[in-house]
Amino acid sequence: MTERISAVIPSFREADAITSCVNHCRAIAEETIVADASSTDRTAELAEAAGARLVLSAKGRGAQLNAGAAAAGGDVLLFVHADTLLPPEARGAIQRAMAAGYSGGNFKLRFSPETWVSRVYATANHVRRRVLRLYYGDSCIFVRKSVFDALGGFASVPLFEDQDFVQRLERLAPTHYETRVVASTSSRRFADKPLRTLTLWTTLQSLHAAGVSPQKLAQLYADIR
Repeated sequence: MTERISAVIPSFREADAITSCVNHCRAIAEETIVADASSTDRTAELAEAAGARLVLSAKGRGAQLNAGAAAAGGDVLLFVHADTLLPPEARGAIQRAMAAGYSGGNFKLRFSPETWVSRVYATANHVRRRVLRLYYGDSCIFVRKSVFDALGGFASVPLFEDQDFVQRLERLAPTHYETRVVASTSSRRFADKPLRTLTLWTTLQSLHAAGVSPQKLAQLYADIR
């Protein structure tokens, strides 16, 4: 049985990236939905021009992902960040994972442009996925829609909404980690100051594990768009 895939892209001021992201998603999914937080640039216009269905949402990745998921008609939800590209082969990888009985999964990640720093970050993501079964939204999470709904979707928090969801998903059963098909995402978050960014991420993770709320932590995590 072939599962219908709905790609959901949260966006806010992503005019430079959205067209390419939508085009890549349309090669994978039956429908592509852009959940936009009232961008002040041409993001929404360009998304629709590229063939995406536009859904408006309050700003916040969790809220936007949930809004896109609510509008989706597919059997499987594929969440893709606007600065991330998946090759067409991702469709077959998702279908194989679903046929094998997995409830969801994600893709191995590389950062673009590739530098020694980006390769270190990619390796760290790979090891964390293998050892801790922990991964984030930039690695293109996919999940059966019925499972997503049963879990209550993403938490409407400004940070760590993906980690929260993944931990709940993984408690159901191990998910599929696709390593042959690789997602390529922008290194814009850490490219200019890699060590400072690593320190910040480590600090945020430690504080989150200690019980500090995502609302407070978000104040330390600058919006780069």
